[in-house]
This record gives sequence, C-alpha cells and structure tokens, in this order.
Amino acid sequence: MDGRSRAGSGRVAVAAAIAVAMAIGAGTIGGVGRAQGGGVEIDADDIGGVVTSVNGPEAGVWVIAETTDLPTRFIRIVATDDEGRYVVPDLPDATYEVFVRGYGLVDSARVAASPGQALDLAAVVAPHALAAAEVYPAAWWLSMMELPEGELSQQELGSAVTGCLNCHQIGNEATRAIPASILDAVDSHVEAWDERVAMGPMGSAMNGMFRRLGEQRTMFAAWSDRIAAGEAPTQTPPRPRGAERSVVVTLWDWGTEYDGRTDSTPSDVRDGTVNANGLVYGVVQPSDILAVIDPVEHRASTIPIPSDGPRIQTDTPTSPYYGDDPIWARSSDPRSVAMDGEGRVWLTGRIRGPDEQPSYCTDAANAFAAYFPLEVGTRQVFLYDPETEEFSEIDTCYSSDHNQLGHDERFYYGFRDGVGWVDTELWDETGDAEASQGWCPTVIDTNGDGVITPGWTEPDEPVDPTRDHRVAYGCYSPAVNAADGSVWCSDNGRDDNTLVRLELGDNPPESCIAEVYMPPPTIVNPPPYGSGGLHLTRDGIVWQDWRGSGHFASFDRSVCEVTNGPTATGQSCPEGWTFHRMDKPTFSNAEMPINSDESYLTQIDHHDVLGFGAETPVYGVVNTDSLEVFVPSTGEFVTLRIPYPMGFFSRSSVGRIDDPTTGWKGKGLWSSYSNYAAWHLEGGPGTLQKAVKFQVRPHPLAK
Repeated sequence: MDGRSRAGSGRVAVAAAIAVAMAIGAGTIGGVGRAQGGGVEIDADDIGGVVTSVNGPEAGVWVIAETTDLPTRFIRIVATDDEGRYVVPDLPDATYEVFVRGYGLVDSARVAASPGQALDLAAVVAPHALAAAEVYPAAWWLSMMELPEGELSQQELGSAVTGCLNCHQIGNEATRAIPASILDAVDSHVEAWDERVAMGPMGSAMNGMFRRLGEQRTMFAAWSDRIAAGEAPTQTPPRPRGAERSVVVTLWDWGTEYDGRTDSTPSDVRDGTVNANGLVYGVVQPSDILAVIDPVEHRASTIPIPSDGPRIQTDTPTSPYYGDDPIWARSSDPRSVAMDGEGRVWLTGRIRGPDEQPSYCTDAANAFAAYFPLEVGTRQVFLYDPETEEFSEIDTCYSSDHNQLGHDERFYYGFRDGVGWVDTELWDETGDAEASQGWCPTVIDTNGDGVITPGWTEPDEPVDPTRDHRVAYGCYSPAVNAADGSVWCSDNGRDDNTLVRLELGDNPPESCIAEVYMPPPTIVNPPPYGSGGLHLTRDGIVWQDWRGSGHFASFDRSVCEVTNGPTATGQSCPEGWTFHRMDKPTFSNAEMPINSDESYLTQIDHHDVLGFGAETPVYGVVNTDSLEVFVPSTGEFVTLRIPYPMGFFSRSSVGRIDDPTTGWKGKGLWSSYSNYAAWHLEGGPGTLQKAVKFQVRPHPLAK
C-alpha cells in the first residue's frame, strides 16, 4: 500500500470513529437550558453552563462561541474550571454557534445559542490517539520527526527545521499532509517534498533552504509518510491549568485571504491609554495594506499603502492553492507597525527601489554619512495619520524593520550594521527626512577614550588596543531602555548568542559607543544558542528569547563588574544572566532537548493588562498557537493559547487600556495571526487572518 492510499484510509477510519463517538453522545450534546447543579450565574450578555463527557465534568477544555451575524466574523473563547463550568462573557447581540474543543476530545457538535442563555454542553471523548491529535498544535506533530545522522549535527538539523518557522508552522495540516495534486504526480514522499517546497510565492527561498540539507532532507518525507500511514504524536499537549483557565480570547476576521506577516498595533507601547477603544491597525506584507478592525462596531476594513517602489514577487511559481496567480505581487512590502502618543501609525515599507538611495546617505556633508555611509536601503518609513487619512513618506538611509518608540520621541530601527532613528518631533517641525534621521554603527570603544573615532578596525580585522573596533552585528530586534535611553539589540541567526548595547551619547555619531554581552556556553544545559527578540522593563532589565535552544533569559547590566572599554567585548558579565526554560515538545530522537517550536519576539506588559504584574515579559512562539508569559514573581510560565482556529503565530503583542475603572474588562493584550500564509490556518484557502485580544479574568467564571 503506498502513502496515498494509507493516508486516505486513515482519514476515513478517523472520520468513522468520530461519527460513532458523536452518535453515542447525541442524546446529551448541546442540551439547552439552565445549568444543572453547576451553580453557574450568567448575565443577559453571557452564555454559560457545564461541560461534561462520559467521564464526568471536563476541566480545562475550551468553549468556543462564533458568529457571522456581525459585520465581520467574531469568536470568543474561554476555558472550563475544575468542575467543567464555563462563562463566555459580554457577548455582542447575535446568534452564536457554540462547541467544545479540548485535548483528549474531538470537537462537539455546534449548538445555536444567544446571550443570556444557559447552555450545558456534552464533550466527546476521542476514540483513539489519532482522533485526539487532530486538534494538537503543530509542534506536537513536528515532534514526531526524527533527526537522521549525516553531514549536519542534530543541533544544526533542528535549527534548520525550526528556521522554517520564521515564516510558517510545520506540523499543521497544511504541512504534514501533502496535497493530492502533488502526490498524484510523483512516486514517493521524497519526490513530493522536493516538489512542494519549490512551489508557491516563496518557493525559491524554501527550495534553497531545503536543498542545503542534502540527503538528510529525507527526514521530512519519512515523517509525512509515517503520518500518512496513521501514526499519531506520542507527546501530548497539556490542558490549560491555573490562571490559563481564566483567559478570555476574542478574535475578529480582518484583511484578505491572501494575507501573511501581519504585525499589529492598538496603542502607544509607552502609554496604554492612547487610542482607547479605537481602531486597531495591522500591516500586511504580501498585500500592501493596513488591515483595520473596529472592536466596538466589529467592523473590518483595509487601507491600501501607496508606494513608488518597484513591483516585487510578480513571477510567482505554481501553487497547489492559487496556481500561477501572482498573489503576493507588491510594492510597499510593509513589515512592522507602531503607534505614537497622538494615535498616528508608523510603519516600515518600500517607498522606492533599494538602488535609489538619496545622496545624503553617502555624502560627507551629512555627519552620519561621513561617519558610516550607507549605500543601500531596502525599506523606509511611512506615517499614516488617521485624522487626515493621509500617508507621509520618510526616506531613511538604513533598512528599517522592527522598531520601538523611545521616551525621547524617536523611533529606533535596527538594521544589519547598527541602529537608526527618526526624530518624530523634528519630522513634524521640518518635514525633512535628512534632518529627522540619524544612525550609528556598532563600534566598541576599544581604546577607552570615550568616543568612537573613524579608522576603527573592521570586523574581519584583528583587534588593535589603540583603535576602536566595529562589530558585525545585525540589530533584528531593537529595544529602548527607558531608564537611561540606551538602545539594545538582538540578532536572530541560528548561532547568534549576543546582546549589543548602544549608548548614543550627547553628540552622535561620535558619542555612539557599543557594548557586547554573551553568556558563557556552560551557564546552562543545553547551552544557549540562536537568540531571538528582546525587550526591556522600565528599570532596565533585558528579557531575551532564544529561538534555537528554547531558553528565556534576563540580563541585568547593573550587576556587571565590567560594562565598557576594551574588555566589554563578550563574556565579560556572566553574573548578569539568568536563564529559564519551559517544557516543550522536542524532536523524538534528539540526544539533547531540541524544541519542535520556535520563539519569535519578546514584549513587556508595561501596563499590567494581563494582571500578572507590571513589567511582565511576554514572547510569541510559532508552533504552539500561543503567547508565553513568564511571571518573575513566581518563576512560572503561563500559556495564552488560541485553540481555534489553529495556526496562531504572533509577531507582536501590545497592551491597551480602554477603561481603567472596569478591571480586567477594560484592558487587554492585542496581537494578530502573523504567519506568512492565511491558507495555513485551520480552514485552509479562503480563511482570513485574525486580530486577537487576550484578557485574563480573576477566575474562570468572572462575568
């Protein structure tokens, strides 16, 4: 029996088993009426009751209420408490389909209900492991993959696989099941994988990464072949526990079916009261749009982002979903977005071609260009004003990407060789792009004279103690230290293990001094590798997620014995580091723990919108449909998971306070589905990405 017939028979068997289980419980599924013996109190805008199965009350499963009666699709999700009780609070007036999803279950039948209705629900126990695994996040499916021996080590292979997670999940339905249109044209899963990774809008890049694995790439085919034969994950996800059962998740459809890489902002990261109850904005890279959601009216819209940049991605190879349509042909190519104190939206994107660099980027008359000329800039800055509904363009010399707004009213952007910024007050005053921007390379004050002097040694040259030394370092994720105004950077390569601090000083660029910090390789086991995003608390503690090794670390520069000068060039402050590591699914045959997940960017809940305390760090993860919260006061992790639709992947999270007088109801942490392709979400082609709001109640039945 070949892989195709095995996969088909497996799906039929699962469907039949689920149908039998549903039929057995049909007498009690979705019983409507006042909750029986559960003591669940509801208001006129709530739905509540008790979830039970043949095993009794089901604790830590999700109740999902979904409606299309509003201007855009609306979903609210809660978890059951220890006794299987639930309350879906504060629902807009509409008719909802309500169902139960949980680990160890199959989805219950959808039941129509309205706010103010008591609704007991019957959960359906999964008949076997394969049926239960249908609702597992992708990481648990990917954990089945075995890392073979060969030219690359297990660590290198693990990093290569999870490197794909920079764009989309692996282990979701779209990746673990090969489309029939591909399988029908080949003789094996090996050939199918060689074919599929070369298809679609990013086929060229995917194919290049895949082929670099050599013969070891057959691990993908072996994995999907086992899945097609009916094998299920042996590692299983935990149900929500503790505070995780008090999480309320609200989702709205927005954007278009072609969207991907959606980064969003509801407010100013420095002041969560900005734009209270206002529109939430998301940049959508493949679609050249601002996606917009009105969370009060539940209405979605889109705003085209104008650009004179050259058209890119017009030569789209055949896709199993969209054929030869150039669905990701675009010009502005927006990447990141943030809001200032006036509610204006700042985003990065292409306003021109990379070879059309303004003369002031290399002209010695510009102090920054004289110091460190920039000959290429691939992405610049847009400003959108919601009041005038107009865009402004700021032509930056550096390639703008992720950013943060400091208390000095400067937006800081990381780029390949340093840090750049736009002074928003100067821009408002002059409208002059050259006068409003600056940038600094990462140069260490090796000779200790307090300034950075041209003539420094370059990264590939030996360090000279009489000259300063430039560090080759990519500032993928910049963050501002509100305590002293310094800018910190983290890169995102497979082997990166470095923090860079840049002190701008009073007279940049001469006063821009870099410091480099790395943890000793023996500080934890497994050793930290593959750094990711970072953010800082207001008292200057750096929090950094590690994509490769799966750690979450803090760094406190205030305890360092050496912070500057010739010796601050690496492992000079082991006392500043503290490492944590959350239990995650791991590759099944790895000799050391290698997660089948990847973290992305880190943010800080400055305003305590989640209720775990101000300055609590949060980081997004790609393959487990969740954000992870680390609570420093307890040393515990809390998972904010979205069970439906599967495929949540966060690039950003920002808190907003809509009403400070109403407790948990008046605040929330906003994020968005941000994977490369909306058709990777549960539901497949035609599915829309989601704007997301997380709230945490005092207890699971709070109304």
